[in-house]
Amino acid sequence: QVQLVESGGGLVQAGGSLRLSCAASGRTFSSYAMGWFRQAPGKEREFVAAIRWTGISTYYADSVKGRFTISRDNAKNTVYLRLNSLKPEHTAVYSCAARSRGGTYNPRGEYEYEYWGQGTQVTVSS
Repeated sequence: QVQLVESGGGLVQAGGSLRLSCAASGRTFSSYAMGWFRQAPGKEREFVAAIRWTGISTYYADSVKGRFTISRDNAKNTVYLRLNSLKPEHTAVYSCAARSRGGTYNPRGEYEYEYWGQGTQVTVSS
């Protein structure tokens, strides 16, 4: 079983930055693909970013390209999401997810990920 615990969310003014962390249990974390998703009030959960186990391949939603950066530290079993130049529309609960199996991988698909964290709230004030 894999447990994911997010941290780093909070209240920030527009234009500010945050770094979200997702700490994972499990000795095989380095083999997992990891994703970040978010859910704003009244909206469906949506893909934000993902990273393959090597850390070399990353994927982003068009809406966050150039603004958010995903990275990972396999030695620390942690994946990060750096959020820059935040806007009020970025307000949401941000959740990380892990995919342990191999095979064809669609990083933007929620169905790809077996394990999910509880999420961390990001609130951006204007």
